[in-house]
Amino acid sequence: MAQDLEAAYGLDTPDDNIALYRDWARTYDAAFAEEMDYVLPMHVAEAYRDGGGTGPVIDLGAGTGLCGAALRTLGIGPVTATDLSEEMLQVAEGKGIYDRLFTGNLLDRLPVGDGTFAGAVSSGTFTHGHVGPEALPEVLRVIRPGGIAVISVNAAHWSDKGYDAAIASIEGVEATWKEVPIYGAESKGAHAKDLSRILTLKRSVG
Repeated sequence: MAQDLEAAYGLDTPDDNIALYRDWARTYDAAFAEEMDYVLPMHVAEAYRDGGGTGPVIDLGAGTGLCGAALRTLGIGPVTATDLSEEMLQVAEGKGIYDRLFTGNLLDRLPVGDGTFAGAVSSGTFTHGHVGPEALPEVLRVIRPGGIAVISVNAAHWSDKGYDAAIASIEGVEATWKEVPIYGAESKGAHAKDLSRILTLKRSVG
């Protein structure tokens, strides 16, 4: 598990990402999420609910569907999933969480129209070796005016990649954030105390 997490944080390219998660998909839930007491997806889902988020919502970097499952637990839907890894989405599809699933790259343009969704969530994708603040405009593009996006950003990644400046440069958005633990009390290892910032972006209506 620790080796896979370090590999994930060290990814350089989309092809590297695809290769890692192709191999990790079938064991991800048990060998990572359960073993590490991965509570971040529920933090994201709860922040989306508390911010007034409703469906339809898109789960960006959905992986095996942990955040989608959390949304469903809170009564939020319909939920669409997208991820760079087809294999991770296959695992998610088997859970019956999502109304639609498709592969997509947040660093490119997703195959959905402007303002398609009432909101967006993302858990564990804005982090080392994955996606940086350059993807925020694409996140906002797919949600309608007045909608919200709630994304987790690894706290160290936030500082390294200059999220404060990136957020300040986006017009027509109200931004707030809070810091939460990525893992629960049962977690062990070098990353057990890692933190994430839960960033809420609300698009202006006008």
